[in-house]
Amino acid sequence: MKITIFPLRNFPLINPGDSLVEIIVEELRKIDLQNRDIIVIAHTIVSKSENKVYDLNLITPSPFALQIGRMQGKDPRKIEVILRESSEIIRMNEKVLITATHHGFICANSGIDKSNTPGDTVISLPDDPDFSARQIRDEIQEKLQKNVAVIISDTFGRPLRVGTVNFAIGLAGINSIEDIRGKKDLFGYELRSTIIARVDEVAAAAGMVMGQADEGTPVIIVRGVVYSINDNSARELIREPENDVFR
Repeated sequence: MKITIFPLRNFPLINPGDSLVEIIVEELRKIDLQNRDIIVIAHTIVSKSENKVYDLNLITPSPFALQIGRMQGKDPRKIEVILRESSEIIRMNEKVLITATHHGFICANSGIDKSNTPGDTVISLPDDPDFSARQIRDEIQEKLQKNVAVIISDTFGRPLRVGTVNFAIGLAGINSIEDIRGKKDLFGYELRSTIIARVDEVAAAAGMVMGQADEGTPVIIVRGVVYSINDNSARELIREPENDVFR
């Protein structure tokens, strides 16, 4: 399997309210898009287009946000946004606030992002990344007549590992996992617990090209991956609490 990864270069800056679907389709017209290409999109431009941008000057922090802000030495207005976008606080100390988002993703600061947004504004995750991915895929299929998959990604930290990695938080047209339990390894032993998070592998690979320093490459094409077409959800990658030994 040969895999090719390349960005949509000179992608325009996205502002709140922009029709991201139309912009992506027009940019894809400039390349030789192929069937079964995977389009990986940074969540920041999806969130911007969906007006998931908070102006901190309009945020009044709650007493709890003020308390956390004092403890961590951070802007309590941003803490307030983090709390609004969370369903549960998983861990908290003088430096870190780990939460579960409304989607169920467990990450630092509910995925609230300050990068690539001007002034006193922050960006949250899309309300429904799977729905956003389906909209984009449907439009590509209708306008460009190409059968592709779409992954919306964000960078998360990982338990017991240093550094962040690009993860899939929304998807369309691709199976979230590859279950190879029951298959045999090289020596004929049956695999009993191996489930591969294929969309996370694709998102991580795209992250190497996407980069973190600017918003010039928020849309990446990954070509050559063998995958199953499915309309399931990125939420299927979330481990059930009863099976989560890290909580």
